[in-house]
Amino acid sequence: MYVRDARNRDEAWLLDQIEAMGLDETAFRSRDYVIAIDDESNAKAGFGRFRIHTGDPDYCELTSIGVLDAWRGQGVGAHVIERLLRNADIDEFDEVYSLTPVPDYLAQFGFRPIDADALGEQLQERLEEKQADSDEEIIPMVIDPARFRMPDRLRERFKRAHEAVTEEPADTESPEDFGIDPDEATYKYDTG
Repeated sequence: MYVRDARNRDEAWLLDQIEAMGLDETAFRSRDYVIAIDDESNAKAGFGRFRIHTGDPDYCELTSIGVLDAWRGQGVGAHVIERLLRNADIDEFDEVYSLTPVPDYLAQFGFRPIDADALGEQLQERLEEKQADSDEEIIPMVIDPARFRMPDRLRERFKRAHEAVTEEPADTESPEDFGIDPDEATYKYDTG
C-alpha cells in the first residue's frame, strides 16, 4: 500500500468517488489530490485534497478526504493525511487547516480546534459554506505539518491493509421476472 499524487487519468474516478461519498468538489482540480493505492492489486483505496486559498496570506486546507468502504479501519485515511501534510510542509505552509464534522479523528494526529474568529477571511467564508451544506457541526482545526504524528497502530494496519471482500448477492431473477410462465413456455431448442 502506498500514497501517490493523483494524475489526470484519475479525474473521473475521483469525481465519481467524491459524488458517491457526498464530499466537497468545489474548484475541483485532480492535481490537488493524493490517492492511496494497493501495490498488489492496484486498487484505489482512498484519497484527499490539499487546497490552497490564495490571498494575503495564502491558506492551505485539507478537504475531501475519503476512504472506500472496503478499505476503512486500516489506516488508509491516516496515510492520505500524512502525504497531504508532507506536501504542505514542502510548500512551506506553517499551518494547515481542516474544516471537519469529525474533529476527534484529526485530533489523534495533532490537529487542534481553532476558534472560527481566528480564521482568515477566506477560511471563514469557506466554513460558512460548508456549514450551510451540512447537517453536522463543522469544526475548524489546525496543525503545524511538522507536528503531525502517526499512531503506531495505524501505521501497522496500513502495512497489512487489504480490500475487504464482500459477497455479491446471488442472482435472484426468475423467468417470471421477464413475464415468462415456465410451465407453459416453449423454447426453440426444447427437447422435452
